Formats: sequence, structure tokens, C-alpha cells
Amino acid sequence: MNFAAESELKTFIKKHPEIKMLEVLMPDMNGIVRCKRIPAREFATFFREGVKGPASTVLLNVLGEFCDEVDFANLEGDPDKLIHPIANTLAPVTWLKSDTAQVLATFTELDGSPAMFDCRNILIKALEHLQAMGLTPIVATELEFYLIKSGDAAIPEPLLSKVPGTNIEQSGIQYAMQEDLWDNDDFLEDVRLACEAQNVPMTTVHSEFSPGQFEINLHHVDNPVTACDHAVLLKRIIKGVARQYGMAATFMAKPFMDIAGSGLHVHFSLYDGNGVNVFAGSDSSEVPPISDKLRHAIGGLAKTMAEAMAIFAPNANSYRRLIPGNHAPLTPNWGYNHRDVALRIPVSGDKDRRVEHRVAGADANPYLVMTALVAGVHHGISHGCDPGEMVPEGFEVEEAITLPRIWSLALDKFDSATVLPQYLGEEYCRLFGTVRRGECEQFSAQVSNIDYDWYLRSM
Repeated sequence: MNFAAESELKTFIKKHPEIKMLEVLMPDMNGIVRCKRIPAREFATFFREGVKGPASTVLLNVLGEFCDEVDFANLEGDPDKLIHPIANTLAPVTWLKSDTAQVLATFTELDGSPAMFDCRNILIKALEHLQAMGLTPIVATELEFYLIKSGDAAIPEPLLSKVPGTNIEQSGIQYAMQEDLWDNDDFLEDVRLACEAQNVPMTTVHSEFSPGQFEINLHHVDNPVTACDHAVLLKRIIKGVARQYGMAATFMAKPFMDIAGSGLHVHFSLYDGNGVNVFAGSDSSEVPPISDKLRHAIGGLAKTMAEAMAIFAPNANSYRRLIPGNHAPLTPNWGYNHRDVALRIPVSGDKDRRVEHRVAGADANPYLVMTALVAGVHHGISHGCDPGEMVPEGFEVEEAITLPRIWSLALDKFDSATVLPQYLGEEYCRLFGTVRRGECEQFSAQVSNIDYDWYLRSM
């Protein structure tokens, strides 16, 4: 189960004797980090025995409510389960004034077995399918986000860079401008230092096309669970450091109407027991040379994409990103060196041949996104799925819309899924679908300002 041992705690406290509180981090179904603090006198007991906590902690909807319609084994009455710290995630919280540390945690049943309502455990279980083939995924994530400026406006506004030499905000924006990095140098440096302190392998940073939007990439690792841990912690770091600077950071998929949304891109390759990338096809005449395993993996990802859209786009706002011309995939196509497709093969050598999955929004739960990718890859390889024709480099993509772009339709596809339940578990699929369906109905029942603008006078 990879729980943190008490010896890890002792080593950490020897290095950081000032620590007085510990934040226990529990990513929930939405990817939201639920948290509780425990004092120093309880640290050792927590690391030895775990601590009890209600199962509902990681089953809440996006509003923090428990869905009464949830029907899941052994959860009636919201029973206590055990919470355990995860090894190698104990680290200081650099952006707080208090002497506080943090540790990622996972749920188990009272007998110590993995709790299968915890999304981290679901990913661990799903990976067994690839492990049985002798295959190890190498993955990396890229996260886009917006910085939001502080102010009294009724609607939040993105943080704009300044015209050089003035305090005047830029009227436009350009991709990867050095001035955008310079203007936010203190913030980005504190993000880097926090990542270093928490062993989050941050790599490239650049500003995106839209004002106030940035992307931070994480280094690839040979454990998809660890990669998701890093993504969750990076989100928390960015949000925490932004607060230090009187700003906010958001990973909403589409926080602003007229500018781009934010995505979670995942790079995925597969290695065998000899350290060989099975996605490479050196003897292939194609450009790029790809293996049958990569072709079939892409076929599986394409086949399962529609039924997984409720995971890739889990909220009402997620679907505002899925519009033509918004750099968000609308059909399960694939191509080489092409950013307008859902499944991109980047320029690479044999060792790092991979597929980049570009569908999920930044608001998606990384563990569930990764589980859906594992499902697609394994299913595709196992069944020899054909991905269809590849979009060649430099070719215009016909903007066909075949993926569900309405929340309720995505939930319908998820509820009728045939592949995903084999990897997420049928019970968890029912749980996830029930919670999301309740959110969808609750959101649709709201009467918004646009209702009044459009209908109050004319009807």
C-alpha cells in the first residue's frame, strides 16, 4: 500500500523541528483536496496506526455535499474508515506563516484493505492490467491555469501584464512572452521553491495565448499514481502561493467567455521489462515510425473517449471549453506533430515515443483521468483496436463534432459505458455517475442572470 513509515516522520522532524501542525491531504472524487490538521502530539500515532475519518470525505460533490442517492457497498450511515499517510509525500508548506507540514493520504477499510471509493486506489487497481502484460507506463502531465487579479469587480478578471515602464495593463497578449514571466517572476520563483521543497518535479513554465494564463509542465515518472500525486500537489502549490501575492489561481476549464480554456494534457508511453519503449516502431515505414502497440493503444483511447467524457469534463463549466476553435478536441482523432487533434504523437525518438492525450480539462481529477487512459490503452492493445487514419503533419483538421458536448449526454454515455467499468469498478462507476447526475440536475435547475436578460422582458 506504500504507506509512510514512522521512520520517515522521525527523519523529517529531525530536519524540521519547528513543525507544529500537519495537514492531511485527501483528494476527493472531484480532484478537490480535502484537508484536516493534526497537532504535533498526534503525528506519531497517525503514522503508526492511521486515523479514522468518514468515508464521505472523498465522496462529496463539488459543493461539498454528500449525495443522499449514493448507493455504494458498506457506505450506509457514512461509516468511519482508516486514513493513512502516503510514503515520500511528507513536506513543509512553504506559503503558510505557521509552522505547518503536509502529507498526502489514502483511505483503507478498517481491516487495512484498500478502500475502493478512493480514486487513488482505483488507479492503482487499474494499473494491474498493464502490469500483468509486463508493461510499465511512463507519464507526464501539463497543467494550464489562470491567475486572477484581486478587485471589487462582480466578475473575476484575469491578471494582465503591464505595458513596459508603466502601470497600464496590456490590451492584448502574446504567446510565451518573456515580459509575462518577468512581471510574475516573484510568484513563479516561489512556486518553483515550493515544488522543490515538496519534491514536485516542475519543469517548463510559459505564458499561454490568453491574458493571465500560464502552463506548468511536470517531469515524466515511471509511476502514473505518483504523476497524479504531483499534479494534485502542483495545483495546491499554485493556489497557495497565489494567495501570498493577493491573487487567486483557478483551474476552471473555462473561466472566461472570450478567451481560451485550460486543459490537463497527459503524455503516455509504455515500456517493457527490458526498458524498451513498446510504442516505438523502428522498422516501420511510417512517419513517424510507430509500433502496432501504439496504434492499438490509440485505437483504444479513441474508442473509449466518448464514454470517458464525464471524467475528462466533469463539471457544467467543463463543456464551455468544448467549442469549435477553442483548441479543445471535439472528436477522437489522432495525428503526428499536430495540436488540433485529441491524441497527438509529438516529435520524438524511439526512446520517448509517446501519445499526448489533450482532451481533459484542468478541472478534471488526475487520478480518474489517468485511470481512463489506462483503460483505453489496455483495452486497445488487448483487442487490437484500429484508430483509423492518422492526421498527417501540417494537414488541416476537419472540425467534426462527435464527442458529447452537453453534460447530460456525456453522463448518458458514461452510464452506458462497456469498457470503463472493467477498470474503475462497476460500483464506483455507479457512485460517480450518481453524484455527477445530481450536480447536473441541480445546476440545470438554477435561474441565472442570463435567463432574465434573454426572457424576462420578451416572454
